Amino acid sequence: MNNKIRPLPVLAAALAVAVPVFAADVPYPQGYRQWTHVKTLELKPGHPLYEAVGGIHHLYANAAALKGYRGGHRFADGAVIVFDLFAANDAGNATAEGARKAVLVMRKDARRYAATGGWGYQVYDPATQAAKLDAKAQGECHACHQAQEKQGFVFSAWRD
Repeated sequence: MNNKIRPLPVLAAALAVAVPVFAADVPYPQGYRQWTHVKTLELKPGHPLYEAVGGIHHLYANAAALKGYRGGHRFADGAVIVFDLFAANDAGNATAEGARKAVLVMRKDARRYAATGGWGYQVYDPATQAAKLDAKAQGECHACHQAQEKQGFVFSAWRD
């Protein structure tokens, strides 16, 4: 019997516990436009996040996220919130959707995303469904959402 410690498997296991898992594993939310629409908003020039996510946001919640919204911002594992982001085209006195810019996703898994308040974050290219965020950018997402810790790290609210 070989009693030697194998450093690579031990190191890999230790890193898996020590390094937070970021949202690279947040799956693309197939069928999200059939979920419950929570709200629509527009971020305009002058908003601090305009350069990153300016435009028209349609927010959708799966059944678990809807329950969290209605339950006082207590989101259970499995809750997914999607921001369908479009360019805003102003014409005359109306604002209309332009091209889809990105699909932004928050997924709740308290164990997997413990380092970011239980939420995983990802941004997808709308044409290819390819993930766009690296670990640094995902950490920046959470840094902004920390201001909403008492709201379950979620900015939006349910309105009947």
